[in-house]
Amino acid sequence: MRLSNVSFRYARRDQPVIQGVDAQLAPGDVIELTGANGAGKSTLLRLLAGLTRPTSGTITDRPAVVGLAPDRFPTEQPFTVSAYLNHMSRIRGGARWEPWVERLNMGELLGVRLLALSKGSGHKVGLAQALMADPGLLLLDEPFAGLDADTRRALPPIVEELSQRGVIVIASDHQGGLRGLPTARRWSLTAGHLQETAGTADDATQEPVTVAVTLPAADVGDFLTRMHHQGYKTHEPTPEDTR
Repeated sequence: MRLSNVSFRYARRDQPVIQGVDAQLAPGDVIELTGANGAGKSTLLRLLAGLTRPTSGTITDRPAVVGLAPDRFPTEQPFTVSAYLNHMSRIRGGARWEPWVERLNMGELLGVRLLALSKGSGHKVGLAQALMADPGLLLLDEPFAGLDADTRRALPPIVEELSQRGVIVIASDHQGGLRGLPTARRWSLTAGHLQETAGTADDATQEPVTVAVTLPAADVGDFLTRMHHQGYKTHEPTPEDTR
């Protein structure tokens, strides 16, 4: 799959959101796409999916089947989870979603109406509908946001399996959940320009991530302990932290 001088703007007089992007993707590539909020990551995913056409440039050799899991799953639909997945299965020519129920830890959600889903639960449904069609290109927009710990652990092995089968996976991801995979590459989108950057989660040159959380004073100690066990660097709370 190739992007050749791809640019996109929403209106003729607008500044380009994506500018002159050139990139080559091989079967099995896993791409971590990073960039600040508003940098154009979701727009780039839509261009890759074929849902939006470039203002200029071309995207060629796109796999025939594309799976897209959006950042915010559209829950404003009159379905339960199982009814929605059955509906998508019919659209996808009888694709099976049932194998993903256990792998994505979503069995308890099947009878829940979409309107009642949390963001993390909505992500699971979005992942299931994207995966069920056996895509050649899988696009994930912030796939780890809101997921429970078990599903966060389950997702990288799923992506690795897909990569080994030749699926191209591109994930807009602030959390670095796929960096440990052997085929992972990193793209950075800044002011519409795309660059490939080197580095993994273990590199000493990687920029630190600061997480600010407000909790009641009684919960801070337990929270810091759990964060430390998960590998995050923490600092002792100040009076300002615990207000």
